Amino acid sequence: MLPVFFLLFCLDCFASSVKEPEFGNKFYPDQKEELSGMIDGFLDKANPCPESEMISVLISPHAGYGFSGQTAAFGYKSIKNKNYKIVIVLGTSHHSVFTGAAVWNQGNFVTSLGRIAIDHEFIKNILDKDPEVFQSAPLFNQEHSVEVQLPFLQKVLPGYRQGLSNKEGSDYPWKIVPVIIGDCSLETCKKIALLFKEAIGKREDVLLVVSSDLYHGYDFKEAEQTDEFTLELIKKMDYQGLYYALRDSRAQACGGFAIVIALNIAKDLGSQRIQVLAHTNSALATGRSVRGDWTVGYASCAVFSPVPAVRVYEDLPGSLNKQGENMLTLKQKRELLKIARDSISVYLRTGKKSAVATSEPELNQKKGAFVTLNLHNELRGCIGNLVANQPLYLTISDMALEAAFDDPRFSRLTLSELDQVKIDISVLSPLEKVTSADKIQLGKHGVLVRRGNQSGVFLPQVATETGWSKEEFLNNLCAHKAGIAKDAWKNKDTELYIFTADVFSEQDIKNSD
Repeated sequence: MLPVFFLLFCLDCFASSVKEPEFGNKFYPDQKEELSGMIDGFLDKANPCPESEMISVLISPHAGYGFSGQTAAFGYKSIKNKNYKIVIVLGTSHHSVFTGAAVWNQGNFVTSLGRIAIDHEFIKNILDKDPEVFQSAPLFNQEHSVEVQLPFLQKVLPGYRQGLSNKEGSDYPWKIVPVIIGDCSLETCKKIALLFKEAIGKREDVLLVVSSDLYHGYDFKEAEQTDEFTLELIKKMDYQGLYYALRDSRAQACGGFAIVIALNIAKDLGSQRIQVLAHTNSALATGRSVRGDWTVGYASCAVFSPVPAVRVYEDLPGSLNKQGENMLTLKQKRELLKIARDSISVYLRTGKKSAVATSEPELNQKKGAFVTLNLHNELRGCIGNLVANQPLYLTISDMALEAAFDDPRFSRLTLSELDQVKIDISVLSPLEKVTSADKIQLGKHGVLVRRGNQSGVFLPQVATETGWSKEEFLNNLCAHKAGIAKDAWKNKDTELYIFTADVFSEQDIKNSD
């Protein structure tokens, strides 16, 4: 009897170099205009996460578009027009039994929206290094998990050439790495993750798309409970806990091992935060929540990229100076605090983001900021954006929502808590790279530390609130925020950035009235 890998190799010899679509008119329309219009409709109804966020991993459902297309659109709208060069699509096998990861490494993939090239150079870096990562075209036959993600990618990523293909026969400037994940031990998941992590390296233009549905079964109530449990593990980025929960069926995801691999990659590359953008199931999508009906869970999740290693900040007119002088007026502070509270209130009451605006020129300047929520003198959420790439008033609105609903350390804020929550805002100056910790002034400077793909940040007020010495401050920043050795800040390969902050709270404003 011939070995499995030999048979797969022989079958590959006869496989076409072009992967034609197999699921048009089954999972999605096969006519270009109808398919394009359907996706546009989904995208129009989806609310993306803040434009300032760069996403490294999307978890997206792969059912027929009538069931899961709207859920998928939330993730894809959040990467619209982002300049990724490589998209790794981790599908799952629904029909073939094998161990490891099968890679398509031939010509290109085709849908009615155009042709997409394969990144052979990237694939070369992951093949022939472990027998459980191998090339096989036949395993992609009659497998929809990769194919159904492609039309969404074609609609949201830039660069369609309108039939003017490049030398690789592609209508798009970005390329894909199609992968089908089979059965895997946890050790195999880690080995696959390591290969991909090493191939990605320090690149910031690579997107991982994980194709996976969630619960499969006949109990609507069980679907909701099981998905909630599965998503909690995903939100914690606990890939090992997720793996074991999948094995004993406490968690369910048909692309579960692909999710485990992607979360492993993301954590190793320095990502620390994930957001569930949308969640539903087939019963809710179709309006048939009848006990005994077949039910499948769908979720769209985004893992956010770590802080970029180097970014140029522009000193805009009116921005905070490096001495941390208070450049916002009392009126402007009051308006920002109102935007933060109103954004949370509207979302709690309607489930939708509020439309915010300002006539203040200073609040239209691009600045980074943090929003902190305190409840009964205890931290209740704190999320911020160091990257000054959208108007300050929009950053405050977005970060207020993130702090209230997406800080992974806390449950989502409830309406009953809102009246008791106190809001603080920290408006940040541009980052300044320093060559020595001697430049850091406790109580005045916030600090961003970065080593490789690991990073962490403390706001200036942390030193004042804790009473730490400079060494304690930096040790805790490295060990507990960046996840690196506590004395890594002393190493010349570790980058230190300082910034100042204009910090104010609702209590400050109340006391000034």
